[in-house]
Amino acid sequence: MGSGTGEQPDNGNRCGADRRIDNRTRLKYLLFNGRRERLRREEDRDKIFFFDRYPPKLFAAIAAILMLSIFDALLTLILIHKGSSELNPVMAYFLEHGMLPFIIAKYVLTSMGVVILLIFKNIFLRRAKIYTRSLFSAVIVAFGAVIVWELFLIFTASRY
Repeated sequence: MGSGTGEQPDNGNRCGADRRIDNRTRLKYLLFNGRRERLRREEDRDKIFFFDRYPPKLFAAIAAILMLSIFDALLTLILIHKGSSELNPVMAYFLEHGMLPFIIAKYVLTSMGVVILLIFKNIFLRRAKIYTRSLFSAVIVAFGAVIVWELFLIFTASRY
């Protein structure tokens, strides 16, 4: 063992190359419980790390975002049926091709955004002074606000 003076440890009990040199993601780790869920060293906090294990709360947030996205799409279709129009030009394009392409596009685009957030969940946004993982909550709140607004529009439009 090193004495803390920068000496290399005695590698007499080790065989082969240093396993940390090959940092490719292995399929077995992705399929069978993964390897890393969080950073272990303080000096790694400023680096970008990708993980293959995630806490259950994060899974719940992702499931909530995807369900709220589908609910938003269904409420949007109800509003369209009542005479409203889609303001988002990307979603309006898919709506021109039918209800199913609209719902599928909404789900796929939301899923892609969630995957990007998941990959970079441990990045600290210096200007905003937050970690990107807190954006999951912000997305849930935003979808919730949109859904409340859509429900308000549906119920007030049905009174007239």
